Amino acid sequence: MSDIKLTRWDAADHLKTEQDMVLCLEACLEESDPVLLAAALGDIARARGMAQLARDTGLTREGLYKALSADGNPSLATIMKVMTALGIRLHAEVVQPRAAG
Repeated sequence: MSDIKLTRWDAADHLKTEQDMVLCLEACLEESDPVLLAAALGDIARARGMAQLARDTGLTREGLYKALSADGNPSLATIMKVMTALGIRLHAEVVQPRAAG
């Protein structure tokens, strides 16, 4: 039997286009999970280049890695700086309230 070599799956490796990045963020926003959103922004940031993002935001690379990790808890100001630097904008829309059960 041959040995199987596995590598860790990294979402950043699959975010090749701006459309990929936007679709990823839209899916995360639909989940209403701030941890998931921060982690997705981290994946996008790594796909684009964390060093350049640090320069564009004025934040440190280490601070960005920490804030945009699954364990991070970035401030809204940090999220907005990152999204602006990435050229991505959040949109608001009215949603239908859930029916009382």
